[in-house]
Amino acid sequence: MEYVKFGNTGLMVSPLCLGTMSYGGPTKQFPWALKDEESRPFIKKALELGINFFDTANVYNEGGSEETVGKALKEFAGREDYVLATKVFNPVHPADGPNKHGLSRKHIMNAIDGSLTRLGVDYVDLYQIHRWDEHTPIGETMEALHDIVKAGKARYIGASSMYSWQFAQAQYTADLNGWTRFVSMQPHYNLIYREEEREMIPFCIDQKIAIIPWSPLAAGLLGRKDAKDQEETKRAKTDNFSGGYYNSPSDYDVIERVHQVAKDKGVPPAQLSLAWMMNKPEITAPIVGATKPGHIEDAVAALSLKLSQEEINLIEELYQPHRVIGFDE
Repeated sequence: MEYVKFGNTGLMVSPLCLGTMSYGGPTKQFPWALKDEESRPFIKKALELGINFFDTANVYNEGGSEETVGKALKEFAGREDYVLATKVFNPVHPADGPNKHGLSRKHIMNAIDGSLTRLGVDYVDLYQIHRWDEHTPIGETMEALHDIVKAGKARYIGASSMYSWQFAQAQYTADLNGWTRFVSMQPHYNLIYREEEREMIPFCIDQKIAIIPWSPLAAGLLGRKDAKDQEETKRAKTDNFSGGYYNSPSDYDVIERVHQVAKDKGVPPAQLSLAWMMNKPEITAPIVGATKPGHIEDAVAALSLKLSQEEINLIEELYQPHRVIGFDE
């Protein structure tokens, strides 16, 4: 595994990040999530293959993901051997009260302590805001995050899906007050949703921000063995994500093209889709999920898969513009 710089920092991460939303369940929100004992082998395998970067969130499976990830990493690796990221914004439990979500100082300060307790660590390497909070002044949020870094509870801070002007406003507010800046952006980005190429990704390139896309396989659609297979997984039947996001005819045109190019190249479509992203120098580490044997191995194999410009053009040319999605979920 060749490690890469995390944006404009000295931190080194694997060019793949293991996303753990599917671990530590199931819950009413995520009934398809794996139980603790089912999740742990994937974390162990990731470490064995050289992946040192793990992403979770307090909301995943009502804190169950953080608990499972924390226990597994403590058992399988030393604290300095992995990079641990989590997020704050959503309520951990659906019935939580009005001050148990959002990005107020009160909630951020409480949420970091809750995450550290569930993870069983003294600090996280990357503390990310899961979404933008239109009800809280950005100065309040940035100062609270800065104080968390200064208290040693997080090494760096990052952000996830939002408008580019919001991200710029947050960075400007931090600079104006001498507070900690965001070092990473976790955008929604894959072959059938490329709207972030318009503003957010160019902004991150200019500012030397690490880019760690979520859903690089479009909730598994880009990894289907048969492009025309409409069979729904347990997740697809119970998760509003893929059905609500990826349902235009052009999406399936792109998926079919991915399968054509993958067949010609003799590789699985999931590998080709990840390789397309990894061939872009601006991408630091896509966040990949793994719930079945071979998922992690396929993702690691994609690191060494090189694509010609002709192949890239074939994969990209059928894309059609989409409405902005992923900022409010």
